[in-house]
Amino acid sequence: MALVLRKSLTSLNPVKFNRFITMSAQLRAEKALEELKNKNPYYEKYASKISTLQQSAPEEFLSRVDQIEKAAAKPKPESKPRDYSELLNPKPATAAQSLTGETEKKLSDIMKVELLDGKSIDEIKHIWLEYHKQKEVLVATIPTNVFETQMKRGRSYPIFIFPLPRSEGFEFFLAQFAQNTVHFTPLLCYQVHKENAPECLNMVHYTEFADQGIILMRGEFDKNVINPQEAQCLINQLQLYYSQDNASKLQLLEKFTKDPANFKHMDVIKELENITL
Repeated sequence: MALVLRKSLTSLNPVKFNRFITMSAQLRAEKALEELKNKNPYYEKYASKISTLQQSAPEEFLSRVDQIEKAAAKPKPESKPRDYSELLNPKPATAAQSLTGETEKKLSDIMKVELLDGKSIDEIKHIWLEYHKQKEVLVATIPTNVFETQMKRGRSYPIFIFPLPRSEGFEFFLAQFAQNTVHFTPLLCYQVHKENAPECLNMVHYTEFADQGIILMRGEFDKNVINPQEAQCLINQLQLYYSQDNASKLQLLEKFTKDPANFKHMDVIKELENITL
């Protein structure tokens, strides 16, 4: 009987057989999508993006859902802490550039640089803030030495995760350094879409006036995912970890990058709670 069955399968038209496999994967993907919807409190925010992947590449979608479920499974008392090493693939030293493939952003892309030429630092600050007054963005001016510290650490620790308080607990967002930009995406989106995950916030640092001691920062955010206060919270956390000499935060950056198997996400939540107390 087994031989007959094997012969029957191999005699099928290859196109029809592949179609059968695809349809089977699609059905399993639909079931997995329903389970993801029921289990993850943040699913609704990213439903359309996740559904697109499920429809276009069901087998890849299933593979990624399996990874999420394994990572989300509650460890037993004897088991090791959750392993975050998959977030650091490719290797940390080249992760930011290889994932985005972008070039450095220029100030001339968003405004007439002549508006700032020949101005003092105080005048540049005032013009920068006034220029964005009616725009839905977050802006700041950063001392050059602080920015250099931030970018130096960004090269050493190009990827990290930050929490945002939610009614269901905390939602994590993955931050990634690339050139003079920092990209943020919901961790759930990254786990499903990998390098194709859509960003919800990006911070661009314009260095044209670095010699005068000032860096111009502009943060654009997706208001369908986060609001201005939440975007500001993520930016503040990044600056606290990457621009200041805080021993506990530096230890977390080091552990996440070099010893991810023993990194505990609750430690990052505790750091945030200490800030907000």
